[in-house]
Amino acid sequence: MITAYHRPKTLNEALTLLTQKDTVPLGGGTLLSKPMTDSVQAVDLQLLGLNSITKSGNNLELGATLTMQALLESEHCPDALKIALKLEAPLNIRNTATVAGTLVSSDGRSTFACVLQALDAKIEQAVLDGSKIEYRTSNIGDFLPLRPTELITRIILPLNVKLSFEYAARTPSDKPIVCAALAQWNSGRTRLALGGYGKSPMLAMDGTSSDDLVTSARNAFHEAADEYGSAEYRMDVASTLAKRCLEQL
Repeated sequence: MITAYHRPKTLNEALTLLTQKDTVPLGGGTLLSKPMTDSVQAVDLQLLGLNSITKSGNNLELGATLTMQALLESEHCPDALKIALKLEAPLNIRNTATVAGTLVSSDGRSTFACVLQALDAKIEQAVLDGSKIEYRTSNIGDFLPLRPTELITRIILPLNVKLSFEYAARTPSDKPIVCAALAQWNSGRTRLALGGYGKSPMLAMDGTSSDDLVTSARNAFHEAADEYGSAEYRMDVASTLAKRCLEQL
């Protein structure tokens, strides 16, 4: 239950409020609108100008409160990411859910987080150091397991990569049982991320050769059994999807 509502006009004010106990950021509101037993204070971020999307050199910089739909409609959004965004949530949710909120609340079945893992996205967070704002940037591989509570201000994606995405689901509208995202840089660096299971999408491969791609995909899911599928099924599907992703690049 929300017991207090704040709408700060500056990032400094927002960060100060968020240091208080049981105080949470409010972006699109899709998380806080769900029933909850705990009492919290909400800090609305909509006046802070964190909803931008900017192409900066070889990077695409996403403001934390940018909606998923705004990202999908951007001319700079890669086609493979657009597929993942449509699978992440239906249109009504995409119109309100923010990129930061979606990432923070994601689990292993998140197609959005899976693509970000393949892209080795950077997560910028803001903290107060006395009265000064300090920005800290981490790789998504470090962010996802720990989910630090500092306020996300930007998500940074590389654009100078080839990107492909494949998935297998029970129906076109279901979250995938297995999904695969593959990113490849001009240097030859190749990252394969797999989703559909667990607490976070997993990084199956990060190297300079794609020779072991299929084997890496199979090995990543050797214990990935749950109510949606067996480990053997996921291993077979993951290797097939990884091969398809490579063929697209």
